[in-house]
Amino acid sequence: MLGLLGAGLVAALGRWPVVGAVLVTLAALVKAPAVLGLAAVVVLQTRTGRRPAKAVVTTALAAAATTVVATAAAGTGYGWIRALGTPVSPQNWALTSLLGRATGALLEHLGSDLAPLAVPAWHALGIALTAGLVAVIWWRLRPRPVYALGLSLATVAAFGPAIRPWYALWGLFLIAAAAPTASVRHRVAAVTGVLALATLPSGGPADAGQLVLAVSGGVLAVVVLWQAHQTDRAPAWGRTA
Repeated sequence: MLGLLGAGLVAALGRWPVVGAVLVTLAALVKAPAVLGLAAVVVLQTRTGRRPAKAVVTTALAAAATTVVATAAAGTGYGWIRALGTPVSPQNWALTSLLGRATGALLEHLGSDLAPLAVPAWHALGIALTAGLVAVIWWRLRPRPVYALGLSLATVAAFGPAIRPWYALWGLFLIAAAAPTASVRHRVAAVTGVLALATLPSGGPADAGQLVLAVSGGVLAVVVLWQAHQTDRAPAWGRTA
């Protein structure tokens, strides 16, 4: 999800909005919250002078076509749409789930028949709060769509009905790239790097073999980025010789 989302945003920043919409849609097909990235693709198009209506239509068509093609290629049919409503684990550690379980226990202790409704009620409240906060974030940070997207995904992770440790990466890696101050970017980037090595999509801790592979991949990435940086700094005559 994160790789596709990041690549899609880079493509949109590079004025390839259709490619960006395709990649972001693929990210959303991996994990649904990435669909918020399509809003960033639209805003990035309007910043290049494209009319908002045309940007929305282009992005929507690219997203729809990508969904159809990807679903056909996977051969799964559209049952995955119904699966989006699958109830989350009742014992997950999301904030709204914790509050729901605590409220339910209190109501049960008081002998109330409303105890079974506590967790669904807190989940609904969390979703409503998330929608409101995301709307405010985009309204206030429209000139900075990537930063707004990072904060939005962080909000989804914080107040959503379920959480895994790696969910924190949804917003952190974008905040590390687009936060308005360098100090915030550097600190969040450091946290993101550690968290990426310390957590797995399953939510479990990494074992020794997985940690070695992760660190090796990270070192290789640093070497490639350092080499690219050195190439950019080389004099023009050195690059053309």
